[in-house]
Amino acid sequence: MKLSNQSEVPVYTISGSNTARPLPEWLARRRKRSLKDDPEYANRVELLQDFEFEEASQCIRVSEDGDWVMSTGTYKPQIHTHYLPQLSLSWARHTVALNTTFILLSTDYSKSLHLQSDRSLEFHNPQGCHYTTRLPRYGRDLLYDRQSTEALVPAVGVNQDGLGEVFRLNLELGRYMRSYEVDVGGDDFTSSGGGALQGGINTGAVNTAAIAEESHNLLAFGTSIGTVELWDPRAKGRAGVLLPPTQMGHGDARSEITALEFQRSGLTLGTGSSNGLIHLYDLRSPVPLLKKDQGYGFPIHTLKFLQPSTATREATMEPKIMSADKRIIKLWDPRDGTPWTSVEPAVDINSVAWCKDSGMLLTANEGRQQHSFFIPQLGPAPKWCSFLDNLVEEMAEDPNDPSAFTSAQAGSIYDNYKFLTIPELRTLNLEHLIGRTNLLRPYMHGYFVAQRLYEEARLITNPYVWEEERAKRVKEKIDKERESRIRGKKKAAVKVNKRLAERLLNAEEKSERRRAQRVLARGGDEDMVDATAEEENKGVLRDSRFAKLFEDQDFAVDETSREFQLINPSTVPVAGEKKERGLTAVEQEAIDEVPGSSDDDSDSDRETRETARPAKTKTSNKISSTDYKRTKRPPPRMQVSSSTRTNSTRDRSFGSRAQNMKSRSKPARQDRVVGERSVSFMPASKSKRNQPAVQYDKTEFRSKERRSASGNAFRGM
Repeated sequence: MKLSNQSEVPVYTISGSNTARPLPEWLARRRKRSLKDDPEYANRVELLQDFEFEEASQCIRVSEDGDWVMSTGTYKPQIHTHYLPQLSLSWARHTVALNTTFILLSTDYSKSLHLQSDRSLEFHNPQGCHYTTRLPRYGRDLLYDRQSTEALVPAVGVNQDGLGEVFRLNLELGRYMRSYEVDVGGDDFTSSGGGALQGGINTGAVNTAAIAEESHNLLAFGTSIGTVELWDPRAKGRAGVLLPPTQMGHGDARSEITALEFQRSGLTLGTGSSNGLIHLYDLRSPVPLLKKDQGYGFPIHTLKFLQPSTATREATMEPKIMSADKRIIKLWDPRDGTPWTSVEPAVDINSVAWCKDSGMLLTANEGRQQHSFFIPQLGPAPKWCSFLDNLVEEMAEDPNDPSAFTSAQAGSIYDNYKFLTIPELRTLNLEHLIGRTNLLRPYMHGYFVAQRLYEEARLITNPYVWEEERAKRVKEKIDKERESRIRGKKKAAVKVNKRLAERLLNAEEKSERRRAQRVLARGGDEDMVDATAEEENKGVLRDSRFAKLFEDQDFAVDETSREFQLINPSTVPVAGEKKERGLTAVEQEAIDEVPGSSDDDSDSDRETRETARPAKTKTSNKISSTDYKRTKRPPPRMQVSSSTRTNSTRDRSFGSRAQNMKSRSKPARQDRVVGERSVSFMPASKSKRNQPAVQYDKTEFRSKERRSASGNAFRGM
């Protein structure tokens, strides 16, 4: 594969020689032996086996089903038929005379009609030449009218009335019908004795014919005097005449019509002349819409509108026209004549065939090898050589390949395409387009589908896709606003006051959830989403006025301070610090009350003792004699039947009492929480957790702790 032209639309030469005359066999064999170690020669692509003739090829046609290619050539005159799925030559047969042109009567190769250079028509089938008939005069072209099953043969010369003829051979009846009589200007009017001889120099002739098969079925005949006559096959009469455009000068030679082609709509007719000019006509106007010069001045032998197989595919494809003379093949835009790309081989071109719904061009040309050109941007590779798409893609991606085009040009091949697998194509009902249009390009295990086609097919398959897409966009916006939640727990990236920042983040997250739920409940309007985004940007952490609160060490909050605990009583202690347990109200009063005093003690003495005792802020681990006397013999208590207190301190040992003295040591008041915010509770032992807590009355406790003035020990029992 070689790149034929370095342009925006690259053309790859798949097969074909650059020399008009091949080398001798002995020299070719020697050259092949010398090239056996050449990697470029070893990696060459042979698209079709034996896609060549011994001398030259004359005409080529592709079957309607796209599986067969038939071509004719010389020398000796012969016919080659290739079966494309197997990429090989199916059969070859020789003919008596050189083939001028031929047509395929069936969708495959089984029925073909050949116009020979010896004034004969040959019918061929798979078994061989089925039938041969003679023509009254030499034919120039061949056309088949499917409506009336007639083979039309434009011929050279005039009849007894001085009119040119188009012979009609009815294939159903098997005989000639009355010919179409076309004005060709008489016989030999430019030489002496004009009108006297048949077959003289510059004899008038009907050169070519075309039919609007997909529309109104009108016939068009191009003549040697530059006119185009339109005939209605139903009325067997002339419907109109298109006169040649005005010539530029008096010395200009007469231009003949050598190529005709109808567009699918039937309203546009393209004509190619012998001086290399192409005109596009609207049948409703005699003035040409567009004039295009091929550039070399040679007769145009091929003119074709590159139309897809269906009108729906044509609507998604840019219109193009292919025109060819013996020197160059041009593809251009029929709307304004802008050139799109061109192919200029080194040998003369005799005929060009286009594989429908693909970018493949096959030629019949002078020289032994026939040419194959692949244009990726025109369409995908045909289904019988779909591997070419991968080869072109690899060449485009290889920066070291001199035959590859640049990456910018390679990107235009798959621009605005979406990759779909075969099951996804079945879901969108696009499977029937595989191998038939350039909108589906095979790649690995799926296909690249044009974005416009994908969107239209998805909308047809699911009419509610717009609402789903809108809901999806709304959800994406909401998720974008809640992007930090996806990463899990938020962490505040601050230097100081980290716990404060985390509490603020948690509060913002809760409010964000509530806003998102309101947005979803209202249908997800975009203005609501924008308002939500604006509200979120007003947080304390994002406000520049509070930036120093989380950056400057001077603004750090000490959570262990007394002021902070008074304002925030339920604050969790800082990790690593052990909070000192406070005394309950009962234990505090037990410490404050000093047992051993009598009922006759004055209140002033009690107040003096109570005010003097809190002055001891530092407790000692040693037991004083005074404390020992106070705790050695507990005073007798009055037991009440309603009381549930069973833990008596009368039988405690000295060690347990000393330990109790340690636990009842009065802590410093500045290190604990006091006032109305303190919480009192009595811890219970493990064995008595399920029993209800004992309720103490202050007056009852004091009366029991106070020792009676009487010395009678039985009173306390």
